[in-house]
Amino acid sequence: MIETEYSLRSPSTDEEWLAFHTIRRKVLFVNRGKNDYTENHPDDFKTGNHPLILIYRGDVIGVVRIDVSEGEAWLRRVAIRDDLQRLGHGRVLIHLAEVFAMHEGCNEMRSNAATEAVGFYERCGYVCDTSTRSPQNSVTMCKSVP
Repeated sequence: MIETEYSLRSPSTDEEWLAFHTIRRKVLFVNRGKNDYTENHPDDFKTGNHPLILIYRGDVIGVVRIDVSEGEAWLRRVAIRDDLQRLGHGRVLIHLAEVFAMHEGCNEMRSNAATEAVGFYERCGYVCDTSTRSPQNSVTMCKSVP
Protein backbone atom coordinates (compact mmCIF):
# COMPACT_ATOMS: atom_id res chain seq x y z
CA MET A 1 0.00 0.00 0.00
CA ILE A 2 1.27 3.42 -0.88
CA GLU A 3 0.80 5.91 1.96
CA THR A 4 0.06 8.74 -0.48
CA GLU A 5 -3.23 7.00 -1.27
CA TYR A 6 -4.38 7.83 2.27
CA SER A 7 -5.49 10.93 4.09
CA LEU A 8 -6.52 11.53 7.68
CA ARG A 9 -8.84 14.48 8.23
CA SER A 10 -12.00 15.70 9.89
CA PRO A 11 -15.30 14.56 8.39
CA SER A 12 -16.72 17.43 6.35
CA THR A 13 -19.99 16.14 4.86
CA ASP A 14 -23.07 14.38 6.22
CA GLU A 15 -22.00 11.28 4.28
CA GLU A 16 -18.56 11.27 5.93
CA TRP A 17 -20.08 11.74 9.41
CA LEU A 18 -22.43 8.84 8.68
CA ALA A 19 -19.45 6.65 7.70
CA PHE A 20 -17.58 7.78 10.83
CA HIS A 21 -20.43 6.73 13.12
CA THR A 22 -21.22 3.56 11.18
CA ILE A 23 -17.63 2.28 11.51
CA ARG A 24 -17.38 3.15 15.20
CA ARG A 25 -20.77 1.66 16.05
CA LYS A 26 -20.19 -1.62 14.16
CA VAL A 27 -16.54 -2.30 15.00
CA LEU A 28 -16.32 -0.97 18.54
CA PHE A 29 -19.81 -1.62 19.87
CA VAL A 30 -21.94 -4.12 17.90
CA ASN A 31 -19.03 -6.51 17.27
CA ARG A 32 -18.26 -6.45 21.02
CA GLY A 33 -21.84 -7.11 22.07
CA LYS A 34 -22.53 -3.55 23.16
CA ASN A 35 -25.54 -1.50 22.15
CA ASP A 36 -24.87 1.79 23.94
CA TYR A 37 -23.16 3.79 21.18
CA THR A 38 -23.89 7.50 21.40
CA GLU A 39 -23.72 9.30 18.08
CA ASN A 40 -22.50 12.88 18.40
CA HIS A 41 -21.13 12.29 21.89
CA PRO A 42 -20.15 15.59 23.56
CA ASP A 43 -16.52 14.40 23.89
CA ASP A 44 -16.25 14.40 20.10
CA PHE A 45 -16.70 18.17 20.13
CA LYS A 46 -14.64 19.25 23.13
CA THR A 47 -11.84 21.72 22.53
CA GLY A 48 -8.65 19.79 21.72
CA ASN A 49 -10.52 16.64 20.62
CA HIS A 50 -10.31 15.79 16.93
CA PRO A 51 -12.64 13.19 15.35
CA LEU A 52 -10.91 12.07 12.16
CA ILE A 53 -11.56 9.75 9.24
CA LEU A 54 -9.03 7.66 7.33
CA ILE A 55 -9.67 7.87 3.62
CA TYR A 56 -8.13 5.32 1.25
CA ARG A 57 -8.62 5.75 -2.49
CA GLY A 58 -11.60 8.03 -1.86
CA ASP A 59 -13.42 5.79 0.63
CA VAL A 60 -13.77 6.27 4.39
CA ILE A 61 -12.25 3.10 5.82
CA GLY A 62 -11.23 4.03 9.36
CA VAL A 63 -11.79 6.38 12.26
CA VAL A 64 -10.04 7.77 15.29
CA ARG A 65 -10.49 10.61 17.73
CA ILE A 66 -7.29 12.27 18.87
CA ASP A 67 -7.56 14.15 22.15
CA VAL A 68 -4.72 16.67 22.49
CA SER A 69 -3.68 18.21 25.79
CA GLU A 70 -0.38 19.50 27.16
CA GLY A 71 1.93 17.71 24.73
CA GLU A 72 0.05 14.43 24.95
CA ALA A 73 -2.26 12.86 22.38
CA TRP A 74 -4.76 10.17 23.34
CA LEU A 75 -6.01 7.87 20.60
CA ARG A 76 -9.71 7.15 21.15
CA ARG A 77 -12.14 4.88 19.34
CA VAL A 78 -9.63 3.60 16.76
CA ALA A 79 -11.33 1.39 14.17
CA ILE A 80 -10.94 0.09 10.63
CA ARG A 81 -13.96 -1.17 8.67
CA ASP A 82 -14.54 -4.89 9.29
CA ASP A 83 -13.98 -5.97 5.69
CA LEU A 84 -10.62 -4.17 5.51
CA GLN A 85 -9.00 -5.26 8.76
CA ARG A 86 -5.65 -7.10 8.84
CA LEU A 87 -4.50 -5.49 5.58
CA GLY A 88 -2.19 -2.82 7.03
CA HIS A 89 -4.69 0.04 7.10
CA GLY A 90 -4.62 0.22 10.91
CA ARG A 91 -0.86 0.76 10.94
CA VAL A 92 -1.24 3.57 8.42
CA LEU A 93 -4.00 5.09 10.56
CA ILE A 94 -1.76 5.02 13.65
CA HIS A 95 1.17 6.50 11.71
CA LEU A 96 -0.95 9.34 10.32
CA ALA A 97 -2.43 9.94 13.79
CA GLU A 98 1.10 10.28 15.16
CA VAL A 99 1.99 12.77 12.42
CA PHE A 100 -1.20 14.72 13.22
CA ALA A 101 -0.31 14.74 16.93
CA MET A 102 3.25 15.93 16.27
CA HIS A 103 1.84 18.84 14.24
CA GLU A 104 -0.31 19.64 17.28
CA GLY A 105 2.84 19.85 19.42
CA CYS A 106 2.58 16.43 21.06
CA ASN A 107 5.56 14.24 21.89
CA GLU A 108 3.69 11.45 23.65
CA MET A 109 0.99 9.15 22.26
CA ARG A 110 -1.32 7.19 24.56
CA SER A 111 -4.27 4.85 24.15
CA ASN A 112 -6.48 2.77 26.42
CA ALA A 113 -6.33 -0.21 24.10
CA ALA A 114 -8.81 -3.05 24.30
CA THR A 115 -6.99 -6.12 25.59
CA GLU A 116 -7.39 -7.83 22.20
CA ALA A 117 -5.66 -4.86 20.50
CA VAL A 118 -2.50 -4.81 22.66
CA GLY A 119 -0.50 -6.88 20.14
CA PHE A 120 -1.45 -4.45 17.37
CA TYR A 121 -0.21 -1.48 19.38
CA GLU A 122 2.99 -3.31 20.27
CA ARG A 123 3.64 -3.92 16.56
CA CYS A 124 3.20 -0.15 16.06
CA GLY A 125 5.92 0.56 18.65
CA TYR A 126 3.76 1.16 21.73
CA VAL A 127 4.54 -0.25 25.17
CA CYS A 128 2.31 -1.01 28.14
CA ASP A 129 2.23 1.73 30.76
CA THR A 130 1.90 -0.19 33.99
CA SER A 131 2.05 3.02 36.06
CA THR A 132 -1.35 4.14 34.78
CA ARG A 133 -4.66 2.67 35.90
CA SER A 134 -6.57 1.51 32.82
CA PRO A 135 -10.33 1.21 32.37
CA GLN A 136 -11.80 -2.29 32.62
CA ASN A 137 -10.81 -4.64 29.74
CA SER A 138 -8.15 -2.26 28.45
CA VAL A 139 -4.43 -1.61 28.75
CA THR A 140 -2.84 1.83 28.62
CA MET A 141 -0.30 1.89 25.80
CA CYS A 142 2.17 4.70 25.13
CA LYS A 143 4.80 5.78 22.66
CA SER A 144 7.10 8.78 22.45
CA VAL A 145 7.13 10.54 19.11
CA PRO A 146 9.92 12.83 17.89
